[in-house]
Amino acid sequence: MPVAKRWTSAGSGCEPALRWLVDGYNLIRREPDLRTAEGRGLVEGRRALLALVAMAARRTGDPFTVVFDGAPGPALAPSGGQVQVVFSRPPETADDVLIRLAHRYHEGAIVVSSDRTVQDAARRTGASVLEVDEFVGALREGGGGEPDPGDSEPADLDERRAGKRGNPRRLSKDARTKLRALRRLRGR
Repeated sequence: MPVAKRWTSAGSGCEPALRWLVDGYNLIRREPDLRTAEGRGLVEGRRALLALVAMAARRTGDPFTVVFDGAPGPALAPSGGQVQVVFSRPPETADDVLIRLAHRYHEGAIVVSSDRTVQDAARRTGASVLEVDEFVGALREGGGGEPDPGDSEPADLDERRAGKRGNPRRLSKDARTKLRALRRLRGR
């Protein structure tokens, strides 16, 4: 499937849009503010998550798909942005839906989940993966400022490059996609 293009904020050219695939309950149950909202009710937890994802969609201009297990609750609608909500239908689970979507969008997808099964399957399709804490942390850091010096290369870069061929200073395609995604979430 061809990857959609979007204009960069600087208007200097086109860069591929990313399709964000979010593991809804995984994110809710791993992020303290969302977990607190869910404590007031399942629908409240979903609404709080969708508000967070809508903020990310407005900041990046990218489409987001949030996947939940079960059936939709009353009046569950995203609060702006390009956010689609998908509910799995038994016997399929939200994990199954995320993996299927990652296969559909492959290299143009960023899967947000801390579930190892989902992460491994998404990577096998060519999608990139962000841990829940990386996603939330990047959103909370957003709003401008100087880029973090750590944005350029991971700390374990030399160990991962040992014995590999190619340009030793160039990150893998997956690592570059992940860094680009984090910068977009931060609004940089």
